[in-house]
Amino acid sequence: MFTADFSPTFKYFSIFGTMHTNIQLMRNTSQEYDGVIAGCRSLFVNKMTDYGSAWRILRLPSLTDQIFIKAQRIRSLQENQVRRVDEGQGSEFIGIINYSIMALIQLDLGIADQPDLDTAKATELYDAKIASTKALMEAKNHDYGEAWRDMRVTSLTDLILQKVLRVKQIEDNQGKTLVSEGIDANYQDMINYSVFALIHLGENA
Repeated sequence: MFTADFSPTFKYFSIFGTMHTNIQLMRNTSQEYDGVIAGCRSLFVNKMTDYGSAWRILRLPSLTDQIFIKAQRIRSLQENQVRRVDEGQGSEFIGIINYSIMALIQLDLGIADQPDLDTAKATELYDAKIASTKALMEAKNHDYGEAWRDMRVTSLTDLILQKVLRVKQIEDNQGKTLVSEGIDANYQDMINYSVFALIHLGENA
């Protein structure tokens, strides 16, 4: 089964280490973005190969809760001076990105009773969601002049937590909003904030 777990094993650290190296060699946001996503996509494909699309049975609140747990974990890592387990923030941000993409796919396809996607189709959907999310990032970067580059990773973490709490409230309201953006836009923002955080972590590594 595709378990709700992107725990940081050695291979995840290897992927994140590769992203660090790639980011250090890049010069612009688009390339940096693609470098981060390449690592996240590789993990997604490997998970699909191992477990198939069992994640297709997950309802949106379940995915939202997984994102919330990971964001809370990152915040705890940032605040704790002493760690009992040698884990980093990178794998948790990767998890937020991949769970958010799964959620966007679920929004479009609905929830399945059984795994119904092969690796090729799931990856095609993954790529489509990333393309639209990156386009949103580029539009906002144009408007706001890449203000995220002056933000701390801790601030990006807080924004992700704020977004996931908004999604939880929208879910509790049965998806209805009066003046706010929808769930999909919040998932996209969480993806982009996580990518920005990974770029910063790569630059500081």
